[in-house]
Amino acid sequence: MHKTERAELFRTRLAARLALTGMNRSALARVAGVDRSTIAQLLSGDEVRLPNAHLAAECAQALGVSADWLLGLSDRPESAAEVLSASFRMETAQRTPADEQIIAWHREAAGHKIRHVPATLPDMLKTSAVLEWEYAAFLDKTPEQARGAMRETVDWLGAPGSDYEICVSIDKVRSLARGEGYWRGLDREVRAEQIAFMAERCVRLYPSLRLYLYDSRKVFSAPLTVFGRLLAAVYVGQFYLVYRDSRQVAALTDHFDALVRESSVEARNAGKVIRDMLDGVAFRDPAP
Repeated sequence: MHKTERAELFRTRLAARLALTGMNRSALARVAGVDRSTIAQLLSGDEVRLPNAHLAAECAQALGVSADWLLGLSDRPESAAEVLSASFRMETAQRTPADEQIIAWHREAAGHKIRHVPATLPDMLKTSAVLEWEYAAFLDKTPEQARGAMRETVDWLGAPGSDYEICVSIDKVRSLARGEGYWRGLDREVRAEQIAFMAERCVRLYPSLRLYLYDSRKVFSAPLTVFGRLLAAVYVGQFYLVYRDSRQVAALTDHFDALVRESSVEARNAGKVIRDMLDGVAFRDPAP
């Protein structure tokens, strides 16, 4: 930017901030530690004048903005620390499927597309028996709370214009069918019911809900949810990494879309593929 343009932008922003805060030139001069005439010269359109770094910083602090914004180096008036705080934060994660924070984010994103990579299986695709089994480890929550949260999400999917995409590792579904890993100890009948329920719901809710199965040997993803263009949350166990900056949300959106492109099973076929896991050697009791 040419010096003349920068000086004009500085003068415009300085005057606008003075008007917004109600501070007059004399008060600004006192806080900045300069003569009133110096402030008058900065605000005058008759000459090209920019403040030195110290004066720019003093004016910015007095007016509650960043020096970068006054000088045209940023489009946001907040300080760098405030910008970072607004665009990224950590939120405590409840170690339960019925997480009130996730539910609140769903409400905030009403009308926007949701992209979701669950830690295990999507809650909305779980049976009551599976939720009860999972909730055995959580003393401060009840299975009914989990079912209520699941029903709320399903109701959301039934609303006009709802759009929900989910990517799940096909290995996680296979481990459910086999009763391995996370699912070890869950009765075969419960697992069979869960497989059938998930397959039926994928078919019934399509295309409002689209489930893609990806091969974790080819691609990887941490658990995350992207709420339209508003925010993205990465789940790391005890807390969420929450991003609201548009570039960060766009980057995580691109990551999710790459998972969709690399998926081994497309959404229109997911229900059939999952249903087929009820048959043959893919579904059996775990080895002792």
